[in-house]
Amino acid sequence: MSQYFEIGDETLWNPSNGAARLFLRQVEVFEAELELPSGLGPMRNDECKIEPAVFAEFVHALLARHRRTGHTIVLALSEGFVGTVVVLAQRAGIDIDWARLETFPDGPMTDVQVSAAGMSGPEDGGPWAVALRARAAGLSRGMAR
Repeated sequence: MSQYFEIGDETLWNPSNGAARLFLRQVEVFEAELELPSGLGPMRNDECKIEPAVFAEFVHALLARHRRTGHTIVLALSEGFVGTVVVLAQRAGIDIDWARLETFPDGPMTDVQVSAAGMSGPEDGGPWAVALRARAAGLSRGMAR
């Protein structure tokens, strides 16, 4: 069995039931963290409808938040989810403003990690964006449509 993530009649992703269930649970976590709806509807009859405009807003907020953290654990816990969202956004035709995201992030830092060596912030934009895009590209190859 598998599930379908769709915009209109176009299937963006067709994962297994387990992968879809885990992804949708992570969506709920990040909706709560961002205090924004994701635009991903409930799974009904093996289909999850995506509302493009709402999803685009969620994607941009998620990437901005991800860009503003340098916390090792937060990044480790979120990178697979963020990469998967980037793939879905690309397949949905959502333009991601990588140039804006690559600059030092606007807004307050979140989840800054404090250690004996001092505070850590996010990496320079170039390495951050390159690494995230590479992760998304790797995930895309394994994400069936």
